[in-house]
Amino acid sequence: MFTYRRTPRVLHVLFAGGLLAGLAAAAPAAQAAGGAPVPLRIATYNIHAGSGMDDVFDLDRQEAALRALDADVIGLQEVDVHWGARSENRDVAQELATRLGMYVSFAPIYSLDPVTAGGPRREYGVAVLSRYPVRAAVNHDITRLSTQDPHPVPAPAPGFGEAELKVRGVPVQVFVTHLDYRPDPSVRAAQVADTRRIMAGERTSPADRQILLGDFNAEPTAPELAPLWKELTPADPGAFTFPALNPVKRIDYVAVGEGVRVRDAAVAETLASDHRPVVADLMLTRR
Repeated sequence: MFTYRRTPRVLHVLFAGGLLAGLAAAAPAAQAAGGAPVPLRIATYNIHAGSGMDDVFDLDRQEAALRALDADVIGLQEVDVHWGARSENRDVAQELATRLGMYVSFAPIYSLDPVTAGGPRREYGVAVLSRYPVRAAVNHDITRLSTQDPHPVPAPAPGFGEAELKVRGVPVQVFVTHLDYRPDPSVRAAQVADTRRIMAGERTSPADRQILLGDFNAEPTAPELAPLWKELTPADPGAFTFPALNPVKRIDYVAVGEGVRVRDAAVAETLASDHRPVVADLMLTRR
């Protein structure tokens, strides 16, 4: 039976080389005067391991698509880090962060031994890109049905990423996830239960603001997603997200918790992946 090496619960936060000092200075840190709400543009994007709707790996094209969103924080799914030939064995998470001048926190779902001894580990998962420094990051376990095991059974596995930010003095917890794609909703239902439990446990203060980003592989009215909407409100971008060419369903989400208000949301029209990104303009309220 396939086995994988479990990743540490607490992640290392990576920074675009040579940009740390400049980014720290550029990221707004002062509190807004008079307790005014704080604006935040956030996005989610399943990047299909760097390949477009044409299945051609093109990081220049994806960089352009991400840059056009002009988002402060972006949750990415299907992110390769030295995974293999399909993404030219590149560290897609770090390279996109460097190109965009953003911080990155990567949460692998799979972390496999290298093909060649001494090489980097082969990893695949989710990531958060942020214009604001990542103060802490965690790779949580949720129920998964492995795609690497020929006879998988539902079991806890990593790849539910959390990045703690402070946006103009407001603490924000950003979670990024990729739920099971299979028609049977039972694994997604278990993942939703895990998500609610983890997010409730991670909220350490009423001042914390929570945002969930991801490819949920289910439409908003799906029964397995209904429990999520008890604590979270999904931004409605008014358009479908999948497939990128002639999309017919909405399965990609920006969802916000208490203290976060959605001002506007949209789906960007791009074929840089097989999904379209969702971008939302939020307001973070203060107590």
